[in-house]
Amino acid sequence: MSSTSNTTVSTGGLPSRRNTELAMLVFAVLVPVLAYANVGLAKDGSLPAGMAGYGLGLGLLAGVTHLVVRRWAPYADPLMLPIAVLLNGLGLVLIWRLDQEPTITTPALGGPMAPNQLLWSAVGVALFLAVLLFLKDHRILQRYTYISMVVALFLLVMPLIPGIGRQVNGARIWVSLPGIGSLQPAEFAKIVIAVFFAGYLMVKRDALALASRRVLGLYLPRGRDLGPILVIWGISLMILVFETDLGTSLLFFGVFVIMLYVATERTSWIVFGLLLSAGGAVFVASFNSHVGERVDQWLNPLEYEPGYVTETAQVVFSFGSGGLLGSGLGQGYTRLIQGIAPKSDYILATVGEELGLAGLMAVILLYALLIERGFRTALAARDPFGKLLAMGLTAVFALQTFVVAGGVLGVIPLTGMTMPFLAQGGSSVIANWALIALLLRISDTARRPAPAPAPSLDAEETQVVRA
Repeated sequence: MSSTSNTTVSTGGLPSRRNTELAMLVFAVLVPVLAYANVGLAKDGSLPAGMAGYGLGLGLLAGVTHLVVRRWAPYADPLMLPIAVLLNGLGLVLIWRLDQEPTITTPALGGPMAPNQLLWSAVGVALFLAVLLFLKDHRILQRYTYISMVVALFLLVMPLIPGIGRQVNGARIWVSLPGIGSLQPAEFAKIVIAVFFAGYLMVKRDALALASRRVLGLYLPRGRDLGPILVIWGISLMILVFETDLGTSLLFFGVFVIMLYVATERTSWIVFGLLLSAGGAVFVASFNSHVGERVDQWLNPLEYEPGYVTETAQVVFSFGSGGLLGSGLGQGYTRLIQGIAPKSDYILATVGEELGLAGLMAVILLYALLIERGFRTALAARDPFGKLLAMGLTAVFALQTFVVAGGVLGVIPLTGMTMPFLAQGGSSVIANWALIALLLRISDTARRPAPAPAPSLDAEETQVVRA
């Protein structure tokens, strides 16, 4: 006669899926290597000389990360790491492909950028490994809720510090550090601020959710509870005004509103957030010429003076010439976009022109799948802090992806942010590898089998032994 357990705690857990991750990592390495070969054949009619080294380097990075995840996060989500490796590898190929264009690879524009991007990717992977090795439990971060707020605010104001902050293309979002080079502190601030929001909202969510009054079908928050959202709104406006950084201010404010909605389940916070965001953007665009110019280019992308074509118009032409299947890697004309923008802000234009609508949709689906796994991790997390932190980190990644893709595709004004993993930018690739590591740590905790319940001594003593 079979016996059944009356406990609700499952000790079986989910399978680790590490072999599935390994198989997909092989695919994630092969695709960029084949793309690398495709570019070489299109440009020179032969396989590129660095193809073997690139393949071995990318394979080594993927192999080391897999081994560390297998050992120190065995129950983590099996899809996040392969998708991150694939996007990072494709980004390196696209940047190297654009390095072959003399007009956008001059010394004045920084020269070839693929070698530096590969170096920054290695640094990002090293930070990824450090997070998994030394952060045994994500709940430790809850102890540093207010410290993380101070750190995030310091990172956000660093570009305003005389001597290290510098302005590039109308936005003051960079700092120059001796021995390191130029970095964007806001890329790291987005992770730290998610830790603060998760810790703060976990404590305050009951007051924010329950203390309200119903007006026209919406639960309106009390005036005292509007304080946090107004403070965050004011900080985001200050970032936009003093640093002229539309992307970071939208990301900063948007993540807070999303996490606030998740914590309280009140639609009114979304309404207030959208109204404040729209009002702030209109206010700043009315007197800030840099932001106003980007809005004008978004509204009128094809209106340009004779002899001058705006970047927005050139991107539209790139997407139009790509068609369904594209012109082929290495055979597009995104080099006509001025400056280094083809490698950073407008790298999706290269994808759309050379890989076509099919390739662009494939890349966007990779981002969508990675975001879906992040939200699934948030749903599976067993503790409130883990749920909010996973939701916040995924919201950061999702908002940045939407803001950049939406700006390039003309859905919203261009913000100057970089496409995660794909575009050129050392700060971005390092920060996003750390973000993936945190999500994997939360996922491992959520999927790990629950410990077996301790045996009851009273039950053993009262057992009836029958002959």
